[in-house]
Amino acid sequence: MTARRWHAELAWLPAGVRPGVLIEAAAGRFTSVTPDTRPQDVPAGTVRLPGLTLPGLANAHSHAFHRALRGVTQAGPGTFWTWRERMYQVASELTPDSYLALARAVYAEMALAGITCVGEFHYLHHAPGGARYADPNEMGRALAGAAAQAGIRITLIDVCYLSGGLSPDGSPQPLAGPQLRFGDGDGGRWAERVQALGADRHGLLTGPAWASGQARLGVAIHSVRAVPPGQMGPVIACSHAYGAPLHAHLSEQPAENQACLAAYGVTPAGLLDRAGALGPRSTVVHATHLTGGDIELLGGSRTVVCMCPTTEADLADGVGPAGALAAAGCPLSLGSDSHAVIDLLAEARLVELGERLVSDLVTVALDSPRLAGTAGTTALESVIFAGTAADVANVVVGGQDVVTGRRHLRVDVPAELTAAIGALPGR
Repeated sequence: MTARRWHAELAWLPAGVRPGVLIEAAAGRFTSVTPDTRPQDVPAGTVRLPGLTLPGLANAHSHAFHRALRGVTQAGPGTFWTWRERMYQVASELTPDSYLALARAVYAEMALAGITCVGEFHYLHHAPGGARYADPNEMGRALAGAAAQAGIRITLIDVCYLSGGLSPDGSPQPLAGPQLRFGDGDGGRWAERVQALGADRHGLLTGPAWASGQARLGVAIHSVRAVPPGQMGPVIACSHAYGAPLHAHLSEQPAENQACLAAYGVTPAGLLDRAGALGPRSTVVHATHLTGGDIELLGGSRTVVCMCPTTEADLADGVGPAGALAAAGCPLSLGSDSHAVIDLLAEARLVELGERLVSDLVTVALDSPRLAGTAGTTALESVIFAGTAADVANVVVGGQDVVTGRRHLRVDVPAELTAAIGALPGR
């Protein structure tokens, strides 16, 4: 593959923001990064990148189909639980084709916001009523195809979702209605379906059904409400077998904590710890309502916490203890979750973090009203605390241009979002 070069006016490197950075790549990987390169010394054909160039942003937690709810569930009074019912309604309507169309537009919107890799928390596995498609992983393949078409990488986090809630005695409530699409029956049958995805021993999804190098496998325990402790073992074993990240929703709502305490006598964090589900490969999402003991468990096990502050604010879920978690030893990551907003800079303003990848880059223009007058020495701080997704000007993934001049080169994002959402019944 022909080598490509970019000359960044400013770039965020391990040593900090540096001027005149010459970036070279071949075969989808960076081959050299040289700061303090004068414009007159740049080879012919080099792409100029005015503004501040960052490593590509990683969205660690996404539910692509929730994008269809933006502006709908905010109308009138409501709570997390009323939002959840509307979410189930949308989930009941999607087909593999309509999901691919919607997800492609959502992932392209992410690319416009500087996101180059997404962790898709995928539990919409089967047809309405729970019937299996001829390919039981057709919906997952649709998501991976959507990411490839939008030009971003995906970790397809396949979610085990077996019950609709917890009874006070600890017995699982059966799935019902739209939830029937989520379930595989038990952990063993979930694992059989995941094995059929064909991941290699490193968790990469390869072969003719997958875009080479663009998709990898992740696994998830949806929550302690949706997976009984006795069914968590196959998910944890699958994570070990493929070296795959293991995710779980955790303590998003006080009602979840109360149900877990009543059923099992421990908090959700304590239950995951008892099952062996915590550790450096694990990520718990939200972690909003934690006890001091929960924070010690998560930090001591080096479990990653993914915070989704715009969603947590949108649903009035509360504010998670980011500082205490970081101090306890938890690495922090960010997700857009329900896509009330797709803007990791907005997330980072609420939680001081930007995820990084080694083969992607994002350039933020500094000429908008928000960032005009930015000094090179404080460009990163200006972007984090004043910039928005609208300031992302260029995105490169695997050496290929995906966004140039604030325009997605593959997908007409407004048109495709309008068409995909408008095609859903009842819209």
